[in-house]
Amino acid sequence: MGKYKYTIVIEQDEDGMYIASCPALQGCYTQGETFEEAVNNIKDAMRLHIEARNSLGERIPVERVVEEVEIDV
Repeated sequence: MGKYKYTIVIEQDEDGMYIASCPALQGCYTQGETFEEAVNNIKDAMRLHIEARNSLGERIPVERVVEEVEIDV
């Protein structure tokens, strides 16, 4: 199938759960009780998301540029 590289975002909610998402794969998100579990879960979710797109003949998004910026507030 191929190798894909995407940026993931992990945030901790007010209950202590870790919420993970992949912005390039719209609607691809999951959660975990630990940071590590959230990372593993989002990898599984991303794999399933890409497999589903492939089976439907849909284009797989490619993340081209990610820029990290720092701001002072």
